[in-house]
Amino acid sequence: MNWTSWAIWGFAATTVLTTILSLSQGMRWTRMNIPLVLGTIFTPNRDKAKWIGLLIHMMNGYLFSLIYVMAFHVWGEVTWQKGSIIGFVHAMFVLSLVLPNLSALHPRMANEQYGPTVVKQLEPPGFLGLNYGFSTPLSVILAHIIFGMILGGFYQTL
Repeated sequence: MNWTSWAIWGFAATTVLTTILSLSQGMRWTRMNIPLVLGTIFTPNRDKAKWIGLLIHMMNGYLFSLIYVMAFHVWGEVTWQKGSIIGFVHAMFVLSLVLPNLSALHPRMANEQYGPTVVKQLEPPGFLGLNYGFSTPLSVILAHIIFGMILGGFYQTL
């Protein structure tokens, strides 16, 4: 495994993924703000939560990029096409399993069945993140495919 290449391209891919998701929110394609959602797990202060969540999201991106790189080594081939396939599978996992079940673990997120409370004010993402907007699944899929394409296109084995 080429640790230097992973460190560089894992950071680049994570930065691009995070930027795409942020641009999607800024362009009103989605209301989902992943740094806010992640950060509010640890603090009710929304300003601090955005920074905490951004750091957590970047660390998660690094961890997931390591999984992508390990998959490339198992396959014995690194291509942008294989990266995009892993990215698509990753996005579908996030949309179909992680987001719908996030409210069960998040201390400040309302539940689909019980709604918001004084403490649980964040709206649950719902299946495919559709509670955050009709285009949310598309932006998540696009961001993860590009994440995989960057890793598959630029990561160099030893």
